[in-house]
Amino acid sequence: MTATTERNTTARTIAPAAGTETTRQRAARYVWAGTRIALGWIFLWAFLDKLFGLGHETATKNAWINGGSPTKGFLAFGAKGPFQGLYQDIAGAAWADWLFMIGLAGIGVALLLGIGMRLAAAAGGLLMVLMWTAVLPPENNPFMDDHLIYAAVLAGLALVGAGNTLGLGRVWATLPLVRRFGWLR
Repeated sequence: MTATTERNTTARTIAPAAGTETTRQRAARYVWAGTRIALGWIFLWAFLDKLFGLGHETATKNAWINGGSPTKGFLAFGAKGPFQGLYQDIAGAAWADWLFMIGLAGIGVALLLGIGMRLAAAAGGLLMVLMWTAVLPPENNPFMDDHLIYAAVLAGLALVGAGNTLGLGRVWATLPLVRRFGWLR
């Protein structure tokens, strides 16, 4: 399948020609868009709380801007299972803090704006799977937990073009850089 054929097929699947969209298709677009925005807020809130210590999960004294580490507490004391040693070794490392925080902010902003959905889904899915491996086995199930569900939802958001409804996905896709490098969509 050529790139043009793939784009045209995807465009018809996600956004039928004007006037042909059914009520169900329209409702599905808005459900996916709402899910995208909600999940974007989850990522962005985690970033803001860890950055400023807003008191929800992170106390002000432990905020990143106050010298705290966004990775140290959880990775040093919350990690368990077969990867516990690995995660404890990187807990509080500056590079881990920076990657984690850039990831949370970037994924959150991309989802909220509906841009870079493929990249956000891949990065967010990777982050969720890594967080899942930090607490193996999960508390309430032999293997399944919310991190894996979030990873699947992120993949779904990218696959259905959820950034095109209530987002800037269509505009983003027309940028020359994004047209040249499709993985930025």
